[in-house]
Amino acid sequence: MATADPSGAVMNLPRRDARDKLLGRTRYTVDRMPPRLLHAAVLRSEIASARIIRIDTTRARRMPGVRAIALAEDAPGMHGIGIADHPLFASGVIRFHGEQIAAVAADTYEQAQAAARAIEVELEPLPPVLTMADALAPGAPLVHPDWKSYEILFEGGARGGNVAWEATVIRGDTDAAFARDDVVIVESSFRVGRQNHVSLEGRAVVATYEDGRYHIETSTQVPWTVRNMTSKLLGVPASQVHVTVPPVGGAFGQKFDCTLEPYAAILARKSGQPVRLVYSRQEEMLTCLCRENADIKIRSAVTKEGEIVGREAVVLMDCGAYGGEQIFLTTMTAHTLGGNYKLGSIKLATRAIYTNTPPNGAFRACNGVYNTFALECHTDEICEAIGMDPLEFKRRNVLGDGDLGATGQVFEGDVLGPMLDRMERLREKSPSRKHLAGDRLYGRATVVGTWFIFVGPSTATINLNADGSATLITAGVELGQGTMVQALPQIVAHELGIHPDDVVVRNADTDAAGFDLGVGGGRTTVSVGAASVAAAADVRNKILKIASELLQTPPDRLVLRDGRVEIAGIEGSGTTIAKVVQRAHQVTGPVVGSGSFANPGAPAMPGCAAGHFIDAIDIPVFNVHDCEVAVDPETGHVEILSYKVVQ
Repeated sequence: MATADPSGAVMNLPRRDARDKLLGRTRYTVDRMPPRLLHAAVLRSEIASARIIRIDTTRARRMPGVRAIALAEDAPGMHGIGIADHPLFASGVIRFHGEQIAAVAADTYEQAQAAARAIEVELEPLPPVLTMADALAPGAPLVHPDWKSYEILFEGGARGGNVAWEATVIRGDTDAAFARDDVVIVESSFRVGRQNHVSLEGRAVVATYEDGRYHIETSTQVPWTVRNMTSKLLGVPASQVHVTVPPVGGAFGQKFDCTLEPYAAILARKSGQPVRLVYSRQEEMLTCLCRENADIKIRSAVTKEGEIVGREAVVLMDCGAYGGEQIFLTTMTAHTLGGNYKLGSIKLATRAIYTNTPPNGAFRACNGVYNTFALECHTDEICEAIGMDPLEFKRRNVLGDGDLGATGQVFEGDVLGPMLDRMERLREKSPSRKHLAGDRLYGRATVVGTWFIFVGPSTATINLNADGSATLITAGVELGQGTMVQALPQIVAHELGIHPDDVVVRNADTDAAGFDLGVGGGRTTVSVGAASVAAAADVRNKILKIASELLQTPPDRLVLRDGRVEIAGIEGSGTTIAKVVQRAHQVTGPVVGSGSFANPGAPAMPGCAAGHFIDAIDIPVFNVHDCEVAVDPETGHVEILSYKVVQ
């Protein structure tokens, strides 16, 4: 990666983790093998819906190597997002094929598996609801008959029966828009299936229990979520749970929740030994938070001149047996289906639907992927219906400076229009490659998309060391994206006038670092980066104050550059940062700075949105993509002939 050093010169900055990863020396969670380690296995239901009559662990406890068995009574708490509807182990009922019934720790993985199979479980099968259509049918069995009793963690969402959560947007009068006699009404329906992340490193955890505290070493995007959720499920104070995160072998949203960590923690406490739990690829595919399947229905009222006077949409998201992240993700529809184009009026409803299937979760831009697909296909259908060129339609309708988003947020700046103009120039410069398709089917599309940076709270602490290097402490996690090993060292180095190689970045540790929302939604460079800038400013001020006394020069005449504190305009006039730090140790103590960042806040129109966790977007991200493809009609093989992006 090319970057600029503090003096402005361009330098090549190789990734500091590249060599070890290429040579197989990086130690992920799956590689951690502490002494006296036990191996865990989980007993899962093999049917989708049942009443639990009896669980007998007598035979399993007597099997060779078995050190501990955990059941529902070991984890009394319930967890969730928006609603606390999810027990750690199935308690009383089974709600999906693969649901956890018990966990076993033994000397070997094979012994743990054998003991799990030896647990006797008597079930009374119940009729399952396996599709959203089944779940919403009149008289359908309720996945959660006692849904009214659940603790509400976030107010505002509509709930009832097999509808776990509904988020809505109403702005303007869509009934009046669709009743106009000068509009064309276009209706579209789409259905998408589930997707699994298949990160190279699956879910993995090693847990220990010592001195009354749990230490959880895990492959996660959200160490603080793991800490807080584990404490809630186990019924212990959060201060008794310590989470650290080694390098993570990919995540893509799959690890944006707490899943297997509490099982290992319970078994570690009961056995008194470290416990390792690693999900097989089959377990990953079966239970680990796929991108949800969804049904999308959109209809728009559009004039012959291309003005969108009204839009209505209903999105059904299959959250599986428990609400989980889908409760939160219902928020995204407003900002994806309603975040690209000017709309005279809008009515959106997004519902998370309970079914007797495995729970789902976040996956790379969440439901924005399929909502954008649906919206842009719908837009093409509008253009066909009114006889307008799609690029011209988009240019007339994309959001610009002062336009309202779905929730009444006022957007600042004219962004998408110039991006479309830029894309048109790119298209003109490179001729179509349709001729390369030959006898195959050919297609081309230019589409717009909207996403946003998840902001939220982050903290950072910087220790300036006696040798002039800096140690950055945050709860940020390196997933392979490079933020922790590339972006943050450059940010800190730039602020302190040192080389990025002289910035040590600590792995995430909830005992050492302050609260952080987690790594996801493109937020780390923004949020942790901003906190790091603030921490560096704190350090910088302390260094300049000490250096001012050493050099008998006012702080505002000093600059930090190339590991030195110098008088502005007089090269070689100062001293090294290391010597200033050593002086600080003598007179004021170690040089430490802290900083934080929080959601800056963007207003929405009051009363527009209900059940949304994010009413307005702090940092919107816009993009325009153009693609040509050739498709073999016999084999289905797709070849990308050209691809252009304006971001």
